[in-house]
Amino acid sequence: MSRRSKFCRFVFGSVLMMCCLFLVISHWQSDAGTTFSRMPEQTLIIDPGHGGEDGGAVSVSGQPESGINLSISRRMDQLMGFYGVNTVMTRESDVSIHDADAHTLRQKKVSDLHNRVALVNSIDNATLLSIHQNASLDGSVCGAHVFYADEILSRPLADKIQNMIRDTLDPDNDRAAQRVGTGVYLMNHISCRAVLVECGFLSHREEDCLLQSQDYQKKLAAILAACYLSEGDTQEGESLV
Repeated sequence: MSRRSKFCRFVFGSVLMMCCLFLVISHWQSDAGTTFSRMPEQTLIIDPGHGGEDGGAVSVSGQPESGINLSISRRMDQLMGFYGVNTVMTRESDVSIHDADAHTLRQKKVSDLHNRVALVNSIDNATLLSIHQNASLDGSVCGAHVFYADEILSRPLADKIQNMIRDTLDPDNDRAAQRVGTGVYLMNHISCRAVLVECGFLSHREEDCLLQSQDYQKKLAAILAACYLSEGDTQEGESLV
């Protein structure tokens, strides 16, 4: 493919994502009268779950979760750039961010999580949005599920994302946003507003196809971006601990 063709595809993809975001925002504003604004000192930390040797869940078609997480995260990061939002990606390629002295897979996973926590806690006035995919032994289970770190700061954003996914993408999804379990290390060791989005089930054949499609990833990214833009700013100095 020529450089010109690649550039044209990039421009077309960017325009399509902006159109998706515009449609999502229009839908949300018409239903809820929401206004969209962010304070420049706010930072959105986008966390594509897993990476490197830790591929996370594996889809029924054999694709690792980590690549899908990264693709959706990149699309959201691009949209946030159009709106002038300060963003930080915990990883920008298919890598683990473990320390050099971590050798076994377990050591690398532990080091990676510790480094993500340190990164998140080093940024003031931040919101963490962690992107993941789900899996189940029951291949019939499907649908996005959103988790939050605490009731006061994080739940309103989680509720908004869960509801917006249902309203715009998956009307049969009757899940409610849920408090994250104690076993999720990252979400339980940070001090800022934090939401984890399980975008769908890679173990469900039809949803696996959707989650790997560029169009569906763009729609998910637009929903996440719109929900973040519509949320009120956290008050500086507030924390979860």
